Amino acid sequence: MNQIASAAVSPLLDHCPESLPAAWYYDTAHHARELKSIWLRQWVYVGRSSDLPAFNVRKFDIGGQNLILVKDAAGTVSCFHNTCRHRGAELCQAQDTRLKAKLITCPYHEWAYDLQGRLVRVPYASPTPDFRKEDHGLLKVHLKEWNGFHFVSLADDPPPFDAAPDLGTDALDNWPMRDLVTGHVMVKEIACNWKVFWENYNECLHCPGIHPELCDLVPVYNKGLMAPNEAADWTPDAQADAGPLKSGARTWTMTGKPCGPEFPGLSTAQRLAGHTFVTLWPTMYVVAHVDYVRAVSLKPLGPERTELRAEWLFPRATLEAPGFDLDNVTGFASLVIVQDGEASEINQRGLKSMAFKAGRLMPQEFDVYRFQQWVRAQLT
Repeated sequence: MNQIASAAVSPLLDHCPESLPAAWYYDTAHHARELKSIWLRQWVYVGRSSDLPAFNVRKFDIGGQNLILVKDAAGTVSCFHNTCRHRGAELCQAQDTRLKAKLITCPYHEWAYDLQGRLVRVPYASPTPDFRKEDHGLLKVHLKEWNGFHFVSLADDPPPFDAAPDLGTDALDNWPMRDLVTGHVMVKEIACNWKVFWENYNECLHCPGIHPELCDLVPVYNKGLMAPNEAADWTPDAQADAGPLKSGARTWTMTGKPCGPEFPGLSTAQRLAGHTFVTLWPTMYVVAHVDYVRAVSLKPLGPERTELRAEWLFPRATLEAPGFDLDNVTGFASLVIVQDGEASEINQRGLKSMAFKAGRLMPQEFDVYRFQQWVRAQLT
């Protein structure tokens, strides 16, 4: 539900464009093309800095590429291909490995690297003068930290990160993002193409039929809209007299009440909004509330399988406060995520019809159209 509620003009499309070809959501060859052109080139979210202890190596995968993250004593994080420069053996096998000697050591022939990726030891071997250790360090991957989130790009020349967040890199500056800690994580695999989930996120025509609880909290969603200016009869003279949340609600919890103290640095508009969505295609969106922040990231597992990971971030004092009710916070958004996953699976199953070649978008699906145009642009 990517929304910029302060927009002073109608965002509605003036036509009903054709959607992406149906085969793009299940064809194996096309999926491989997207992995190469999108997931192996764009910035992809790989985890919170606060969740990676010093001297730990974390193994992960992007588009079939085996990678590792490591943090040194100073808190500097680096990303490398999980490949020894000797004969290409995998350096780390476990998802999380605690280093014993502050070196990354290959289990095959024990070549060892420091945490900056420099080769420091080649035991048992007798290199000749043409071999230079400085030429055989680990293969580094571009890494960027933003608001405590780490992103990597496997491109030789990555796109500018400043263009990644749709509301700009300063969109979350009023939240204490780097100080927040992870209070809960939800991981769910859904049987759909990754684009199906993004398209569901980018419109609210499905909200009245799929999200009754969410529509109760955010009444405009019950009209199939993400914001009032999406109504067909909206005019620039129309003025909103209240925020999007129902009367008495301040945030996304089961009760609508904050789970702890509200963040002190928020503007009046940010408090009134109740939720600020920041979207970073293709990898994640962040929802910042007045009392906590939620990050949802995607990982394509195949043409018709996607992993969703939702992380709830809080001030440490909120988590440790007596009487803090975690379920009150996580239960609401978890329900919405499950509902979205089920809707996405319905969409995926219907796309496999041999008679269905492509759909048509409605004027309110302007963000779906923008996303699909973005996909097309990456593939060209």
